[in-house]
Amino acid sequence: MAADKDAGHKRIAENRKARFEYRIEDTYEAGIQLTGTEVKSLRAGQANIAESYASAENGGIFLINAYIPEYSNAGNFFQHNPRRPRRLLLHKKEMHKLAIAVDRQGMTMVPLELYFNAKGRAKLKLALAQGKKLHDKRADTAKRDWQRQNARLLRGKG
Repeated sequence: MAADKDAGHKRIAENRKARFEYRIEDTYEAGIQLTGTEVKSLRAGQANIAESYASAENGGIFLINAYIPEYSNAGNFFQHNPRRPRRLLLHKKEMHKLAIAVDRQGMTMVPLELYFNAKGRAKLKLALAQGKKLHDKRADTAKRDWQRQNARLLRGKG
């Protein structure tokens, strides 16, 4: 994905399908525990979080199935596994709140955006979300289409 600069941070990857597939309830900013070659690969603007999710296990929250490719300028000895689970760095209260919401309320932790903040640290915008049903997705699509058509009509009338 192309890197963008928005509000003091440099976007690396974005999960654009998440807002269509899920109803976002709450968002959190989490740090990520990375190795050196992963950071260099992210600085090159290479990552994909479209199929990834977060899970509470072993007393922490981990980002599962996020793709950060190997850094091409490093040798074979220092490379990382591109799809390894990565620990998310959150406060204990936040981790506890997320784990309870997933267990009791059936919610899902979905990554929305991977970016570097103003200080140069890799951050992940994590959302606590509820999955949408098929009829909800259809209603959202119909509403979006109606708003687009309405805007065209109003623009044409001046």
